[in-house]
Amino acid sequence: MQTRTNSPFALLRPEVLAGLSTLELVARQAVEGFFQGMHKSPRFGFSQEFAEYKAYSEGDDPRFVDWNVFARTDRTYIRRYLGETNTRLMIALDVSASMGYSSGKVSKLQYAKYVAASLAYMALHQHDPVGLIAFDSKVRSYRPPSSRTGSLGAILHSLDGLTAGSRTDLTESLRQLREHCQRRGLVVVISDLYCEPEAITRAVQPLAWRGHDIMIFQIMDRAELDPSWDESVLFEDVESGQTLEVSPDYLRTTYKERLQAHIEHMNKVAGRLGADHLLLASDEPLDRALRGYFMFRKRA
Repeated sequence: MQTRTNSPFALLRPEVLAGLSTLELVARQAVEGFFQGMHKSPRFGFSQEFAEYKAYSEGDDPRFVDWNVFARTDRTYIRRYLGETNTRLMIALDVSASMGYSSGKVSKLQYAKYVAASLAYMALHQHDPVGLIAFDSKVRSYRPPSSRTGSLGAILHSLDGLTAGSRTDLTESLRQLREHCQRRGLVVVISDLYCEPEAITRAVQPLAWRGHDIMIFQIMDRAELDPSWDESVLFEDVESGQTLEVSPDYLRTTYKERLQAHIEHMNKVAGRLGADHLLLASDEPLDRALRGYFMFRKRA
């Protein structure tokens, strides 16, 4: 069976998004394609429980305009539904050296940027303040949450300028994030999670204690998840410089077992902290990431 290239979800493939000229176009196509696909899906429904009115502004969906109110008051309002109330979103993006790895057209970092840009686009079009912190061994970039005009452009500009840096230090970086997150909100961590599970606990637990809702996207390359080398390979840790020669048999057996155990451990740690955890391969369409966030957002 051939994949339909005109499917909304087909447009969310990272190699398609990589052909677009700006992150804003990437975010717009990803989010609009995602919602178009979900509207067509009989397996996914939207909550229609009415919550409140808000004044219409540029970027709002005109389908939600209440024309009866307009006829009575000559003012344009849209209906908001439960799950769409104002919530602060802070995106914490790992830009350590390991995130620069790619076995295909899109690196883990580029894919992570697509996810971050799409989440920012989605949140800001719901008028939710969005902030960004990028980190490796320390904080490399920070923008406080804002929903003012120009916020999306500022977030995308910051994302566009990020490059893979040095080693990862989740604990210290998210400690600095906590200093800026005094008000409760949503925190999305995007990382390959090349760290000990205890580091995730130390980094995320204080945020959970403060009442933040937390979602963790673990981004990995397909070659990391399913290595297919037929000969011995010399690996170099881009963060420490250490090298290790491994055999194909090791990659097919012990490596996969240890990787799966690491992923499962991370998932359990997230669960104990009350956080959501979602593993993503950097060659898969963005609809899983956006669907995961959308469901997380409705529960938060």
